[in-house]
Amino acid sequence: MSQDYISPVLVPIADALEALIIEAASAVQKARRERARRARKPSDGSGCSLRPSVDTPLWNELRARVVSHTTKRGAKAILARQMGLPRQRIHKFLKERSAMPDGERTLWLLAWVSAKERGIEFAM
Repeated sequence: MSQDYISPVLVPIADALEALIIEAASAVQKARRERARRARKPSDGSGCSLRPSVDTPLWNELRARVVSHTTKRGAKAILARQMGLPRQRIHKFLKERSAMPDGERTLWLLAWVSAKERGIEFAM
């Protein structure tokens, strides 16, 4: 008897087992890809930064109010100095709309705008 010989009775069982092995290997690969994807992106949103968009209406309103108070030449540079940030970062916040400040600086900007609208000099 040869090693390659399979009884005709066992052929359907062997075919079913081969199909199961192929399906199991495919499921394992899919599970590994899914696990790797989840490891790259937290499911609860932690660690993900918001970007300015229509989904950030409060930031959009604050930005508009800050822009209205920084139209004078050099006003953004003074604001950057007061906040301890480079001018380019202020440009990204206000003009490019490609970034948002962290929570502390957002609160600082809110206080700054509030003081400006009341005619009070805000220094921190």
